[in-house]
Amino acid sequence: METKPRPAAYQANIDGGSRGNPGPASYGVVVRNERGEIVAKLKKYIGRMTNNVAEYYGLIAALDYAQSHGVRALRIESDSELLVRQMRGHYKVKSADLKPLFERAKKMSLTFESFRIDHVYRAQNSEADALANEALDETAGRSKGPVAMQKSDSLAEVPRKLRAHYRNGGLHLLEPLDLPENTEVEILLRLPPRR
Repeated sequence: METKPRPAAYQANIDGGSRGNPGPASYGVVVRNERGEIVAKLKKYIGRMTNNVAEYYGLIAALDYAQSHGVRALRIESDSELLVRQMRGHYKVKSADLKPLFERAKKMSLTFESFRIDHVYRAQNSEADALANEALDETAGRSKGPVAMQKSDSLAEVPRKLRAHYRNGGLHLLEPLDLPENTEVEILLRLPPRR
């Protein structure tokens, strides 16, 4: 019987961070091809979140990049022991904030011919960590200069429900939303049926 050779794996180092936990949060992702060359650097400020939520956003961004670029084998490295153990099935996901993100990441990981996730120490994850910190610094107006980045819209499908009232021609949020200035949002209206 002839065996198919396994596809060469891409590697993505991911990191998420929050200043305050919860506080301003972001993620950073460095993707390398099968030759070890960096093919993408992704970073994004994601609002007020916890460290663990930010880590999952980084994982989903890496998975989304790989899927959209036809990658068939992917190895993830993360310095979040919690995320790695949850993705490997060693820890249960009890947090209501993490459950939908975990389920999405798990489902996405099953689309690859080969998927692996490993824990690494922070020192081995410094590039992804630096990107996450850059995203936070730039949001706070402390940019260290332009960085060639690929925009990631991978989290567009991770919905966050917010309640608002419509008054005087505008929507007024019922809870604070910590987003950078000029952030574009998409609104899905569900109007109550007319009586």
